[in-house]
Amino acid sequence: MPSEIICTFNCMKVIVTPYNNSWPQAFQHESRIIKEVMGPVLLKIHHIGSTAVPGLAAKPIIDMIPEVSSLVFLDEISKKMEKIGYEAMGELGIPRRRYFRKGGNHRTHQIHAFQVGDTHITRHLAFRDYLRAHKNIADEYGRLKTAIALRCNNDIEQYCDEKDSFIQLHEKKALKWYSAEQS
Repeated sequence: MPSEIICTFNCMKVIVTPYNNSWPQAFQHESRIIKEVMGPVLLKIHHIGSTAVPGLAAKPIIDMIPEVSSLVFLDEISKKMEKIGYEAMGELGIPRRRYFRKGGNHRTHQIHAFQVGDTHITRHLAFRDYLRAHKNIADEYGRLKTAIALRCNNDIEQYCDEKDSFIQLHEKKALKWYSAEQS
């Protein structure tokens, strides 16, 4: 099995690599910068996505969820985010989200900001924690992503579409599991 699989789409590469032990530190480093820029609007920041799950193959892009006090205030500091390399993309298809990306076609970080209490935060944290707690499911997900990348024929939409049923199934299970864990 190759250690790196690349699909390209409109100059943007989707790379699936084995887990990298430096990802948590990359999150910590970037979160300190984001805390400084966002200031009091930022209440919490979480490392999410596959790079937040030890042992899971992933695109080497650090995904983060800042919980903010106000999306209006966050919108007002978008120019500050641009100064540290983030492109503000608005909701980008997910209601109540503010999406920022860093690195252009060589993306390194993605921010999915939501106002504190939003259900999307719970959904992401539940899926992350479920994969952390269920290594067999995380391993299955990693194998699936690798296999899809091998056959995606440079089609990022196919890559995402083929992962979707797995994510939907396990997100439902994760939300039930997470709710029970929080009780």
